[in-house]
Amino acid sequence: MRLKLTMLAAIGVGIAGPAAAQMYDPNYPVCMEVYGGRLTPEYIDCSFTSLPQCQATASGRSATCSVNPFYKGPRTQPRERVKRHRQPAN
Repeated sequence: MRLKLTMLAAIGVGIAGPAAAQMYDPNYPVCMEVYGGRLTPEYIDCSFTSLPQCQATASGRSATCSVNPFYKGPRTQPRERVKRHRQPAN
């Protein structure tokens, strides 16, 4: 009985598909969620830099714009350390 349950569990794990990937691009601050119809799938497009840009693209479609919850912010360069030398005492 225990062998059958183990085999059943192994088959169940093998059949289960991989987990879905994150749909939000962390490089852009605004996302547009397009709602699907009968023939079109739903999807999220995170390629917008501002809400007005997204809203212009979503105009006339069944879509909404929102702030990307996974946005990392602009990349900043690390500040270079300035070496300071002591002046010799007189």
